[in-house]
Amino acid sequence: MAGKVEVAAASRPERGAPGNGREELSQLSLIRDIYLRFQVLVHEVAKFGVVGAIGFVVQLGVQNTLHSGFGVGALTAVVIAYGVATVVTFVGNRHWAFKHRKGKGLGHEGMLFVLLNVAGIFIQLGIVALVVKGMHRTDTLSYNVATIIGIGIGTMFRLFTYRKFVFLAQPSGAATEELQPEPSGR
Repeated sequence: MAGKVEVAAASRPERGAPGNGREELSQLSLIRDIYLRFQVLVHEVAKFGVVGAIGFVVQLGVQNTLHSGFGVGALTAVVIAYGVATVVTFVGNRHWAFKHRKGKGLGHEGMLFVLLNVAGIFIQLGIVALVVKGMHRTDTLSYNVATIIGIGIGTMFRLFTYRKFVFLAQPSGAATEELQPEPSGR
C-alpha cells in the first residue's frame, strides 16, 4: 500500500516545475489578452458572418427560385437575388453587427452600402459569368459553386469596406463599452 502512495507522490510535479498548471495559465492569459485586444473585431466579424449567412440563404433561395423555377436568366437571377439580399443584410448589419459604430446617418450609410454592394456584385457576377459564359458550365451545381466562390470573395471585400467607409469606428473605448452587458438593476 505504501509503495502505491510513493509512486503517486513521485509522479506528481513539484511546485514551480513545468506542467504544474502555470504554463497553462500563461497560455490562457495570452489567449484572453489577445481576445480582449480584438474583442470588438471578433464580435463584429461573428455578427457580420451571421448576417451574411442569412443573406446567403436569401440570395440562393431567391436566385434558384428565379433561375430554376421561373426560367429567369442566370445573371439576371443573380442581380435580383443580390438586391433582395442587400436589403436584408443592410438591416442586419446596421441594426445588429455594427450598431455600436457611429454612422453619418441612414441616408449616407445606405448610399455607401448600396454603392459598395454594386462593386461587390461585379466581383460575384464576374465569377458566375466566367463559369457560365466562359466555361459553358450551365448545370445547377456549377452555377451554385460559382455563386458561392463569388460571394466568398465579395464578402471579404464588403467586410473591409463596410468597416472602413460605411459603419465608422467610434473613439477608442466607446465600442467596447457598447459590447458590455446591460446592468440587471439588482
